[in-house]
Amino acid sequence: MTIEVKNINKRFGEFVALDDVSLQFPAGELTALLGPSGCGKTTLLRIIAGLEHPDSGQVLLDAFDASARHVRERQVGFVFQHYALFKHMSVFENVAFGLRVKPRKERPSEQQIRHKVQQLLELVQLDWLADRFPPQLSGGQRQRIALARALAVEPRVLLLDEPFGALDAKVRKELRRWLRRLHDELHVTSIFVTHDQEEALEVADQVVLMNKGRVEQLGAPADVYNHPASPFVYSFLGNVNLFHGRVHEGVLASGDASFTVPDHAAVRNGTGIAYVRPHDLEIERYTPGGEGIVVTLRRAHAIGPLAQLDLERADTAEMIDAVIPNERYSQLHIKEGDTLLVRPRRMHVFVDQGASI
Repeated sequence: MTIEVKNINKRFGEFVALDDVSLQFPAGELTALLGPSGCGKTTLLRIIAGLEHPDSGQVLLDAFDASARHVRERQVGFVFQHYALFKHMSVFENVAFGLRVKPRKERPSEQQIRHKVQQLLELVQLDWLADRFPPQLSGGQRQRIALARALAVEPRVLLLDEPFGALDAKVRKELRRWLRRLHDELHVTSIFVTHDQEEALEVADQVVLMNKGRVEQLGAPADVYNHPASPFVYSFLGNVNLFHGRVHEGVLASGDASFTVPDHAAVRNGTGIAYVRPHDLEIERYTPGGEGIVVTLRRAHAIGPLAQLDLERADTAEMIDAVIPNERYSQLHIKEGDTLLVRPRRMHVFVDQGASI
């Protein structure tokens, strides 16, 4: 099923939750709604599900306007962050619940229900827990049961609201890999909400970056990470260093250093900010007259394949985060207090819209 939302607006009192949001969710793909708390992603998910109603705008399911349809008529499966399992029911009965409450004409026979539930428990690899109760399960197991319950009614759309938010980091990582494999088997059009950028980039086919009720960028994970459309996207997706300065005729002057920025050759005396990720920095020992930013190594954490360096600029006293291969760190023979040169391999410069051109 394809999903499209058109010009969705939603307010809660004076708070603007969604501001004229229009998006398309391709059939059979897994889309992540990513952004900070309060950006509108959960509100949008609930509007698609029919659990919330927009002030204006449309929700189209396979090009049919479903805005007025009740949640039961939308064929949507919803998985919440906190499982929402029935504690007094066994795992089997939790998964069977959606089938048992169907209208009598649509309700499968008891034999069909048992077969369906067994299939789903095998799919989520928990058939051996059928007789247990939710309090006897781990958080990761409960979330997989919640997903099996959502799938029991054969939804055409699967919506997941921070599905792994209540779990610890190790279990989260295992479950998101499992979710990706499960989605590749089922190909149900799915949308999941997360504020974890690593989760979105690893699992999703497409990522929707949201901020303050609006869409900042939409695209494949590699596209939004490598080609961010705004300073917000750059800052939200991973660690980043900011180099403030003036942009004039293709050159960014930041403190005592300057860098060529050919994309901004037409700018005259504009305010610019260069965004540079820690792994996009080259580190060298300091030599007088060398190109780059002069820094002092304040701290090095060199455990595992990568060395993380805390560097202090000599000209502005600002801190810079750098990540280099541990092998390169060993070759440099550097220690805390040494003077070094930092040179960006790749940077993305955003110029203030008020800059003269």
